[in-house]
Amino acid sequence: GINMITLAPGAMSSQRHWHTKQDEFVYMVEGELVLVTDDGEQVLKPGMVVGFAAGVANGHNLVNQSGSDASFLVFSDKTPGDEGGYSDIDMLFVRKDGREIYVHKDGTPYKTNDNG
Repeated sequence: GINMITLAPGAMSSQRHWHTKQDEFVYMVEGELVLVTDDGEQVLKPGMVVGFAAGVANGHNLVNQSGSDASFLVFSDKTPGDEGGYSDIDMLFVRKDGREIYVHKDGTPYKTNDNG
C-alpha cells in the first residue's frame, strides 16, 4: 500500500528497521528529513526517492531535524511471511502460528499479557 506520513519537527518515522521479504520505497513530498542507515545520514528533500531492498539487514528510518513539518509517501505491502529487525534495539519481529510477534535478538519472546 501507499501511506502519506507527516513528521513534526523532532519526530522520527519509526525505530530503525529492516525487512526480510518486503521492499520499501520513500518519496519525499514536502520539507526536509534525514535518512539514517548503517551507512550514515543523508538529507532528503522534495522529489527525492529512496528504496530499501528486502533481505538487507541495514536498518533505516527518517528523522525530522528541521523546524517545519515534513511529508513523505511510503510504498510497501504486507508481504506474506515477512519478518525483520530493529538495528538499534534488542528486538526482532517474527512469525509464529500465523501471527507477528516480537522477540529479543536471541529469540526469547517479549513478555506480554498473552504469554506471562
